[in-house]
Amino acid sequence: MIRRGSKQKAIILFTRVPEPGRTKTRMMPVYTGAECAEMQTCFLRDIMAELRRSGADVFVCYEPSGDLRRLRRICGRGPGYFAQSGEGLGERMLNAFKEVFAKGYSSCVLTGSDIPEMTVGDIESAFDVLDHSDAVCGPTADGGYCLIGMKRPLPELFDGKSYGHEKVIDDLMAAADSNGIRMCKVRSHRDMDTPDDLLEYLTAMRKDARLRRSHTGRFIRDHLRISVIIPVYNESSTIDRMISQLEDIKNECEIIFVDGGSTDDTLSRIPDDYRIIKSRKGRGAQMNAGASASSGDILFFLHCDSELPKDPLGEIRRVMTRREAGCFGIAFHSRQFFMWTNRWISNGRARIHGIMFGDQGMFMTRDLFERLGGFREIPVMEDYQFSLDLRRLGVKPGLARHRIYTSDRRYPKATIPKLRLMHQMYRLRREYKAGTSAEEISRKYRDIR
Repeated sequence: MIRRGSKQKAIILFTRVPEPGRTKTRMMPVYTGAECAEMQTCFLRDIMAELRRSGADVFVCYEPSGDLRRLRRICGRGPGYFAQSGEGLGERMLNAFKEVFAKGYSSCVLTGSDIPEMTVGDIESAFDVLDHSDAVCGPTADGGYCLIGMKRPLPELFDGKSYGHEKVIDDLMAAADSNGIRMCKVRSHRDMDTPDDLLEYLTAMRKDARLRRSHTGRFIRDHLRISVIIPVYNESSTIDRMISQLEDIKNECEIIFVDGGSTDDTLSRIPDDYRIIKSRKGRGAQMNAGASASSGDILFFLHCDSELPKDPLGEIRRVMTRREAGCFGIAFHSRQFFMWTNRWISNGRARIHGIMFGDQGMFMTRDLFERLGGFREIPVMEDYQFSLDLRRLGVKPGLARHRIYTSDRRYPKATIPKLRLMHQMYRLRREYKAGTSAEEISRKYRDIR
């Protein structure tokens, strides 16, 4: 029986059951089978929430070998369920339409479960189009379509069609035209088929709070792959503490030490289960080498004398759902007034002006890093120059909630020498920005290691 509140409209959700190893397999091996099933579950929950808001009756048409009980737990008891039937994708979709129209509905829209960005507005637009057209479709960025609707079964749109190529939507429109079927398009969306598609969704999340709150958005945030890149050079006094911190996160991220030619026992102190690569000395060159050797979506550049806050990877992921780059605030264990002032100025400079420095733990998307060409391979100021390059690109970094504690080993103990060094660093930054070469700046600033 047709419920009057539905206005004789129906929606078919065409899906597989989320089961490890049988769904979203193109995302493997970046994600495990269990993670792919979790991802598909998130897609389903998001799209079901939007479909229910439409007021139309919702039917879930599932691949018959899947576990219906699992699907019911995800989609709920409200929708009608029936199994897909037919040889190919086109025949299965046509049979789904026939099944629903046989119940007496006057218009029906079919969509897949791989379009978590779809909204109730898209569904309503499709039904509005059907008020004055025979059929409607929603294109996808890869040349397919994510939505198709009609007022009666139209076998001409499915007979003899092939799928999985970049001309699917063109073939559909051509079939409609040759058979005198009035078909209009609604808003285009993106299929979630590959890890790159998830990164595109992440880009959309930065502009849309609804996507950040979605099940899919939370999955993407929590599964961002982070590469921690640590340039080292004669770090025997700091390496043990760094290793002890990394033990808490090493199974959740990729960690790469990049040695610039240490002459002390730094490398022998790094356990065998950590990855070490070698580069010429210079933080810019070392960090670039680490980035080239890494595989993460997010690159996190960490100084060896830094002390991480609790859950640093979670902090990074939260920032990256809003920004393309970011850093932690900085803090010192010193209680000296001028060190507190240094902390206040540094954090304000990052928050207000978007200027971040390496000892704040800079992180960014791999895409942004590559767009900028990485760090300048200069003796000093590579982090400052990177921030200047970000400003020119119009990218403002975000600031994580908690602080990285960094060593004050570069600063003299006495107050007056400390102030002199702070003033020198400020003056050298101004000189560099005004055009003084990094080589000249380097001759005025001594490497303490």
